[in-house]
Amino acid sequence: MGDELAGSPKDRFLTVYGRKPVLEALGDPDLRVDKVILADTARGPAAAEIQRAAKAAGVPVQRASAHRVKVLAGNGKQDQGVLADVVAPRMRALAAALDDRRPPARLLLLDGITTPANVGMILRTATAAGLSGVIVPRRGVAALDPMVVKSSAGVAFRAPVLRCGSAREAAEMLVEAGYSLFALGASASTSVFEAELPQRSAFVLGGETEGVGEAVAELVTEWLSIPMPGDVESLNVSAAAAVLSFELVRRGVN
Repeated sequence: MGDELAGSPKDRFLTVYGRKPVLEALGDPDLRVDKVILADTARGPAAAEIQRAAKAAGVPVQRASAHRVKVLAGNGKQDQGVLADVVAPRMRALAAALDDRRPPARLLLLDGITTPANVGMILRTATAAGLSGVIVPRRGVAALDPMVVKSSAGVAFRAPVLRCGSAREAAEMLVEAGYSLFALGASASTSVFEAELPQRSAFVLGGETEGVGEAVAELVTEWLSIPMPGDVESLNVSAAAAVLSFELVRRGVN
C-alpha cells in the first residue's frame, strides 16, 4: 500500500488534450496547469498559440513524440498533438484518504460506468452535495478526460476524486477499513430513504448495462432501492446518484 499512499501523478492531475481544451485550461485563472506536452510534429500557428499561452501562464512546455502524446492522452486520434496536466487539488489515492485520522464518512464508488457524460454528471452532483469522496477506479470506468470535464461543467477539476486500480480493489479496501457497502438495486426491499446508515458508508453505482459487477456485489452489505411508483423500470445512473447524494444532504450527513 506504500505506493498507493504516496500517490502517482495520475492521482494528482486531470489530463486534457486537444488545442481548444488546453488553451481553455491555460486561460482559466482558477486552474493551475502543471505542464503542457506538445508533439514534436506540432508546428505552425496552432502550436505557436499554445506556446504563447503557456508562457503567459508560466507553464513549462515539453516536447515529445506524437506517439508518446497519443499514449499519454489515451484517446487514439483526438489529441491534436497536445495535452496538459491540470492540477486537481482534491484528487488523491483512495488509500491516502482511508489512512487519514478522520477518513471520509460517505463515499460513492463507481463500478463499470463507461459513459463519460455519466461520470461527469456524477462528479458534479456529488461535489454540489458536499460528499467527501467519489471513487473513480482507473480500470473499468470512463477515463477522466475532456468529455468528463465538459459533462461536469468544469467541476471535475475540483471534485473530491479518489483513485484506485479497480472497483473490486476499492470495495476490499473499504470493507477492511470498516465501511458498510451499499448498492442500488431495483428489487431491493429497503429504500434509500429508509435505510439505517452506519457512520462509515460507501454506495456502489453500477454500470449502464450490467449494473454492479459480480466482483463487487459479493462484498455488498445491503442492497437499496429508489422507490418508483411510476411505470419506469430504472433511472439513469447519474440520476440515481443525484437522488442518493441529496438524500444524504437531507439527512445532514456527508
